[in-house]
Amino acid sequence: MRTTIGSLIAAAVLGTSLVGCIQPDNGPHAVARALPRADDVKITLPESAASSAFAVGDVADWYVATRGVTATLNGGTAYVLILVHTIVLFPPTKVEGDTYTWGPHHDALDPAEWRLTVTELADGTYDWKLDGHSLTEPNMPFETLVGGNANGDGTGDFTLDFDAAERVNPIENDGTGVIAVNYDVPRRQLDMTVDSTEDVNGELTPVHFDYAYAEGSDGSGDMVFSMFADSDDPGTAKEEATLRSRWLSTGAGRADIRLRNGDLDVEVTASECWNTMFRRTYYADSAQWLPTEGSVADCAFAQSDLP
Repeated sequence: MRTTIGSLIAAAVLGTSLVGCIQPDNGPHAVARALPRADDVKITLPESAASSAFAVGDVADWYVATRGVTATLNGGTAYVLILVHTIVLFPPTKVEGDTYTWGPHHDALDPAEWRLTVTELADGTYDWKLDGHSLTEPNMPFETLVGGNANGDGTGDFTLDFDAAERVNPIENDGTGVIAVNYDVPRRQLDMTVDSTEDVNGELTPVHFDYAYAEGSDGSGDMVFSMFADSDDPGTAKEEATLRSRWLSTGAGRADIRLRNGDLDVEVTASECWNTMFRRTYYADSAQWLPTEGSVADCAFAQSDLP
C-alpha cells in the first residue's frame, strides 16, 4: 500500500491530465483546511538513536518497541494525508454542485488509474475518497482505497482498505485487511483499529489491533497498543497482548505489558522503566522471563495502569 500511495503522490504532482496547474489565486480547495496535516496527527515519542539491550543502564527494550509501533503508524497516516493535501493543491478536474473530482489519472506504465472525490456536506464537513481502477481488468469498477470525513474543527476519520488496493493494483500491493483511523487534532488524540491476517506457523490467521494515543500539552504521552490473535502453539484460541507506554516531557517513561486469555494457562505481566537517557532503570515480570532489576522507586510512573 505504501508503494501505491507513493506513486499516487508523484502522479498528483506531475500528472498534467489530472491536475493541470496549481491554483494561482484562491489557493487549495477548502478541504485542505479541514484535513489535518501529517504532523497534526503524528505520534511524538522522545528520540533515541541507541539500540535494544537487556540490562539496567542499557536502552530499555520496551522503549524501543514503543518507537517501532509509533513509527509504523506514523508512516501510514502521513502517507494518506500528504497524498490528499498534495492533490487538492490543484484545481479539480470536474465540479458538480458540491462534489469536486480530481482525475481519473494514470502514468504511462501505471497498472491502475486513480480518482479523488470530495463532497461538501450540509453540516460543513467533507466526505472524501480516493478510488482506484485496474487497467489490467478493464471491466472492473472503481474501488475506494482510502475514504473519510474531515471537519473544520480538526476532527475526522478515514479508512484504508488494503484488500481493495491489491485488487486495483496487485503488482505493487500484497496487504490484507482494513485500518480505521479517528483523530482529534485540538485534543492531540489518535485512535486506530486494524483487522488483518498474519502468517502464524505457516497458516494465515485473523489478527485484530487496537491503538490509542494521547499527547499532553507539555509533550508527555500515553499510548495503548493491544493485539488479539492466536499466538500460542498448538492451541487455536486468540490471546490478548497489551502494551501501555507512558512518558513525561523529559523523555523518562514506563511500559507495562500483559499477555492473557486464549490458550494461556495464566496471565503474564511485565514492567520496564527508563530515564531521560532512555536507559533501563527497572524491570520485573510475573513469569521470571528475566531477572528483576533496578528499583520501581526510579520509575517515572510508580504503578502499572493497564486498561
